[in-house]
Amino acid sequence: MNATSLGAAIRETMLTADPFAKVMMTRDLFRRWRAGTLAFTFDASLPDVPARPEKPELLPPNAMPKRGRGGSERGRLALLHALAHIEFVAIDLALDAAGRFGADMGRNFVDDWLSVAADEAMHFSLLERRLRTLGSFYGAMPAHDGLWDAARETAHDVAARLAVVPMVLEARALDVTPMTVERFLAAGDERSARILQRIVDDEIRHVRFGTKHFAALCESRGESPANLWKCLVQRHFRGLVKPPFNDSARRSAGLSREMMAGVATPPSPPHTPMHEMAGGSDQL
Repeated sequence: MNATSLGAAIRETMLTADPFAKVMMTRDLFRRWRAGTLAFTFDASLPDVPARPEKPELLPPNAMPKRGRGGSERGRLALLHALAHIEFVAIDLALDAAGRFGADMGRNFVDDWLSVAADEAMHFSLLERRLRTLGSFYGAMPAHDGLWDAARETAHDVAARLAVVPMVLEARALDVTPMTVERFLAAGDERSARILQRIVDDEIRHVRFGTKHFAALCESRGESPANLWKCLVQRHFRGLVKPPFNDSARRSAGLSREMMAGVATPPSPPHTPMHEMAGGSDQL
């Protein structure tokens, strides 16, 4: 990497399609930032969409193949591949946050989101290595790019970005990953379970960065965090914020039960068919 400014280094990394090169560049960018060798200058425009490798094939979410029967090896591989793709996209989400909003938000904001990018690069590497150990690889299956839709939707406003990406999308991992860890353990895959536990432990910190900076923004604007979060989620998030929630993990990340009550989708009525409650076959 030849860039000498933070903005140019982020742009160069986001425009790198090869996953392994992106991982190495992200780590190098973070090291150089911490060493003070990148100028706090945002002199390069960021891409609307980061570069992507030829594989995996990107499909609309509703066109994704089913993951296979619960507990099957095929299902576990498909889930590990999906998680690897999420972590790969998350590298660019964190870089984009630092590069797009860092000039206004300041050095502490950049510190936090570059550290998140480095974490996501590490998570991707762990998952990709695990896929190879199990006889697969990143790119062997299709993936969807729905996560980047959130970046496009919130590119104009740092509060909206924080409200949706760390505080909704990343926070969802705090709810579902512990159950996924248990399923991998039940299948005898302790190594994958340890990787997922490492990831969810890091995600608590990532969500906490989001809630910290969101609260600071609300204070500077004279807004109620709970009210503004509810407003921004309703405006910019197209999905559902569905219970049950991992209250202890969310509380550690700065999301109180009171805040969650404002954005949560009401629980399904009692007559919901059992196959819908179980999520059909598109589950591990």
